[in-house]
Amino acid sequence: MMKPNPSTRLLLSALASVLLLAGVTGCGQQQDAHAAAAPAGAGTPVSVAAVIARAVQQEREFSGQIEAIERAQLRPRVSGYIDSVRFKPGSLVRKGDVLFVIDPRPYQAEVARLEAAAASARVKAEQANSELQRAKRLLADNAIAQREHDERAATARQLDAAARADTAALQTARLNLEWTSIRAPFDGRVGKAEVTTGNLVDGSTVLTTLVSASPVYVSFNGDEATYLQLGKLARSNPGALKIRVGLANEQAFPHEGRLEFVDNQIDPQAGSVRLRAVIDNKDGLFTPGLFAKVQLATGSSDGAPSTLVLERAIGTDQNRKFVFVVGANKQAEYRPVQLGTTVGPLRVVTAGLKAGEQVIVDGLQRVRPGAPLAPEVVPMEPVASAASAASAAQ
Repeated sequence: MMKPNPSTRLLLSALASVLLLAGVTGCGQQQDAHAAAAPAGAGTPVSVAAVIARAVQQEREFSGQIEAIERAQLRPRVSGYIDSVRFKPGSLVRKGDVLFVIDPRPYQAEVARLEAAAASARVKAEQANSELQRAKRLLADNAIAQREHDERAATARQLDAAARADTAALQTARLNLEWTSIRAPFDGRVGKAEVTTGNLVDGSTVLTTLVSASPVYVSFNGDEATYLQLGKLARSNPGALKIRVGLANEQAFPHEGRLEFVDNQIDPQAGSVRLRAVIDNKDGLFTPGLFAKVQLATGSSDGAPSTLVLERAIGTDQNRKFVFVVGANKQAEYRPVQLGTTVGPLRVVTAGLKAGEQVIVDGLQRVRPGAPLAPEVVPMEPVASAASAASAAQ
């Protein structure tokens, strides 16, 4: 057996020294890790607060659209040539204001002709009635035959019917003459004139459009949960529910209105229900067709208190919301939750928590499910009492 040369012995000695040093270092690190883990076993220091329950006025937000309460396409009831246009496009008009005038002369002539015809028919009918009365007296004295009396009676009835027909035709002619003036059917804002002076129009011609100006509707779709939450009040007295509206260029919801209508059925495909509110528009800010943000105070359908926690106690796990609850043996319990509306710094929890349970409000980022805790109880109520009380009072 060959003896190792000096170079080989030196290399083996160096390798043994490195392995010994690594073993000593590993043991030291393991001891340090155990030393560091020891304090964590005593529990992670966190602040916890008890879940509170309070009746609050919950609010939901929707996208809506402004609609006019009354709207009409104005068409002529009689044909003829436009004689004049008597409004400025886009102006406010009152009910009864004349907007267009159709040349009335042909209709005036027709009224005059039928007035004469009706007068002549009335004279003939009165004469025939006089002859009938005379015939009745002569028949009583047996001075004329029954046949002659009957003929005079028939003539009187025919002439009376003709007189009434001429009177009805005269009334129609007077209506046609009146309809040569196209008037605003209600107060509102008129559009542009679709035809101008000198054009021939008939009943199929749209002259202009008119929409009411104030108040206006705000229509929007609510989901099924909102409809169920509104409960009987939405069906029996929707006007008791208040809404707030804001336009696209406005912050928050500065305009107040009232719910006016809730549809009688849920759309089975979209799972939504049509709702409509009424809002004042005396300043002319709302124009039909504008999109609007709608905030509806839904409240609680059964009067039960809502469960609330601080907003900062809620964590996000991908697309789920969760909180950490102090569980048995003071260990962190992961709890998925479903959220409702915001009430100041508090958030309504619709599912996943019960009143009185303790949730972590500070130190959430240091906690893992099942980790031991060193909880310090802090009050949740004073932090948000002012904001929540103000919201509940609205």
